Amino acid sequence: MISPYGILARKRNGEALEEAEIREMVDGAATGSWGDSQLGAFLMAAAIRGLDQAETRALTIAMLESGDQWKLADEVPNLADKHSTGGVGDKVSLVLSPILAACGQPVAMLTGRGLGHTGGTADKLESVPGLDLALDRARCLKMLERTGMAIGMATGDVAPADRKLYALRDVTATVDSISLITGSILSKKLATGAAAMVLDVKTGSGAFIPDIQEAHELARLLVDTAVACGLETSAILTDMSQPLGEWVGHRAEVLETMRCLEGEGPADLMEVTYALGVEVARLSGVALQREDLERAVSSGRARERFLAWVESQEGDPAWLERDIELAPTVVPIVAPRAGYLAAVNTRGLGLALAQAGGGRLREGDRIDDGVSMRYLGRLGESVEQGQEIAILHLREPAPAVAADIAACFRIADTEVGVPPLLGDRVAASESPS
Repeated sequence: MISPYGILARKRNGEALEEAEIREMVDGAATGSWGDSQLGAFLMAAAIRGLDQAETRALTIAMLESGDQWKLADEVPNLADKHSTGGVGDKVSLVLSPILAACGQPVAMLTGRGLGHTGGTADKLESVPGLDLALDRARCLKMLERTGMAIGMATGDVAPADRKLYALRDVTATVDSISLITGSILSKKLATGAAAMVLDVKTGSGAFIPDIQEAHELARLLVDTAVACGLETSAILTDMSQPLGEWVGHRAEVLETMRCLEGEGPADLMEVTYALGVEVARLSGVALQREDLERAVSSGRARERFLAWVESQEGDPAWLERDIELAPTVVPIVAPRAGYLAAVNTRGLGLALAQAGGGRLREGDRIDDGVSMRYLGRLGESVEQGQEIAILHLREPAPAVAADIAACFRIADTEVGVPPLLGDRVAASESPS
């Protein structure tokens, strides 16, 4: 048996671990034979010393094999998956899935809850009354047969080692390690077993990895590791220097999803959605162009597919067609002076809304899904003094939250450059090491 002490000492000293050593640690996380202090020490050593690509691949496979594997593409050829590294106002998964399904491209996504400044897709969907997100392999296949799409949370024992390590990453300040991010994401995605996956890797102030070079490095590691494990994958870097779309907040983002499927979606949100849709369809071997996706929206087929999916997973589709109330206290955020919107502390916006109850700062926090913000400005645009640049919907007056939100916007005297919304496409290396 390989001793935890020896593994920790070798990684602390910067040595590359053997596959058997990584498997020993992962098994320890899954079975409880490694204590939290030992697992935390491993995570810290891995974050500081780094894991090379071989170690990252070994970590991914070991976490994958610690639990169930669904292998859905065995039953549904050309099945697509999509994953975002997380952002503020990012509801692309909700918009993209019914569009693809309406075009004959099946799509399945195992999603999760948000923590910190980003909202989880599961949290957004749970604002729909009755919606049951619990998925096992059989129910996932049933949803795909009925509607061509399945979104939810795994009820089976999928990547149990990752659940343990993910919780410890949050308390050991190792969340932003790209190797640990890669292993965590891919162990669950590989367990789903789609035929192809597209990754939306965020950069900018609202991303977990704000620096564009580091985000590119993450995208490269994710793609090469996924492809080496047999999953057709590519990534597109997208900007998160400001919220995506007009709304941030769980209930509001579901309602904005309906607007998108009715042909009234914000330009930036639809641009990212269509780019990711075309890319994953290409990887899946389904010939779809942007025009096909746009027709699925304009014809109403995508909207109908979304409502059918909600009903098939026991949600109330009629709720989505009513005027849904948000939190009642409305607080405008105005520009303190004339100028140009030069920068947005997007992470700060997400954290402030979470502090007001609209997110989860710690595991177990309850979410008020009516707390939300409408983002009215856009980077680079001119503003007048007193012009509304955001509107908050809070459960009760919270001057400190409003002040924190207002401090996230910076006005400049002159025009500023705006980062491109769509960045590089990252495909698999020809010879991944």
